[in-house]
Amino acid sequence: MNHAAGSSPTRSPSLARTVTTGGLFLFILGDVLGAGVYVLAGEIAKISGGALWVPLLVALLLALLTAGSYAELATKYPRAGGSSHYATRAFGPFVGFLVGFCMLSAGIVSVGALSLGFAGDYLAVFVELPTILVVVLFLGLLAALNTRGISESLGANRVATIIEVSGLLLVIALGALVVIRGEADLGRLTELGTPENGPIAAVLAGSVLAFYSYAGFETSANLAEETKDPARSYPRALFGALIVAGVIYALVGAAASAVVPTEELAGSSAPLAQVISAAGIVPPIVFSAIALVAVANGALLTGIMSSRLAYGMAVDGLLPSALTRLLPRRRTPWVAIVVTTALSVLLALTGTIEVLAGAMVLLLLVVFLAVNASVLVLRRDRADHRHFRVPVFLPIGGIVSCLLLMTQVEGEVWRRGLPFLAVALVLAAIAVWRRKSSRDKAAVSTDN
Repeated sequence: MNHAAGSSPTRSPSLARTVTTGGLFLFILGDVLGAGVYVLAGEIAKISGGALWVPLLVALLLALLTAGSYAELATKYPRAGGSSHYATRAFGPFVGFLVGFCMLSAGIVSVGALSLGFAGDYLAVFVELPTILVVVLFLGLLAALNTRGISESLGANRVATIIEVSGLLLVIALGALVVIRGEADLGRLTELGTPENGPIAAVLAGSVLAFYSYAGFETSANLAEETKDPARSYPRALFGALIVAGVIYALVGAAASAVVPTEELAGSSAPLAQVISAAGIVPPIVFSAIALVAVANGALLTGIMSSRLAYGMAVDGLLPSALTRLLPRRRTPWVAIVVTTALSVLLALTGTIEVLAGAMVLLLLVVFLAVNASVLVLRRDRADHRHFRVPVFLPIGGIVSCLLLMTQVEGEVWRRGLPFLAVALVLAAIAVWRRKSSRDKAAVSTDN
């Protein structure tokens, strides 16, 4: 990989460049590490078998392919807007809107999945409550925090990120202790496949769910405009954070596989808590509290992103104007928060964690497909400043990987994701038509 040479950018940034390489690294790492592996490790084991670490590493490699495209585009066009902006530049407003709506939909679906994770076995350690009640109360409280203000939400996120990373490191350490005591079965680390799937099919199917654990790195593209030296800092922070996250995930997967029988992992919505229980040192109630914080933090961050994206698209005239309404004092988009939260509640009450996580991955694969294709199309668009550049085979590999993962998506997941895609296509067509009509009216007015 190399950097394209050139002069400094001539356009003055609209946002202050204050984000350092270290700060960006921690932002991405905190966004990637978190709730996914806490609740989905069991589901991945059910699909892939005992070698849980393998699909987690395969998903990392596939994520790195698309990360290369983000590294090039974010440094070539260092401005807020991310995936939708790149797709608009490459393919026009129709595809740009489609990508933006898929990002929005993925966030709403993800919050629904995380609410089910919160209502599962981790919470059952403290109290047994109906799932419907937990989902409604949980998402209602997060919406209230989101509505109160972004500073309060991000302050809670900083504390929660430290807690959730500590929880994963605790799983690795206690898993190693169980292995040292000779109480683990290392043979499970090589068991790939299930009665339904051979080894290759099992890895690919498991990688679809494992891919969910790496979701979040794509949002960092919106910070490129605020990074001090994006051409240097952004690729280092992005690849570094993904690799560190991948190593932690693989070690967590190996610990869970070695310590807990695959059948027990596959049947649990609190799989990592079983590693803690097997070690017998840390009370399960402590780790369950850590896991609940991790899940809540992931849902909070994703809810913030979804509501702000819905608000921004409404401001641009791409979604109903009611979504632009703000609280008078707090200046938070309360209507967008209420609507996105209500949709997440509906999805949670009509789906399962596995299906919703898969639907979120499907929607993101559409986004990543467009981003990888955008790199190839925009190669002819020369920037007047230095930026990161990837070999052409990487975005091509990213396209192939997205298509490959799509073939592993189950029918029920497609049934969940296709309505979002259908709505996106209709709204994209309407948005393009409205934009064209506005331009035609403006042209007529100018001529007169």
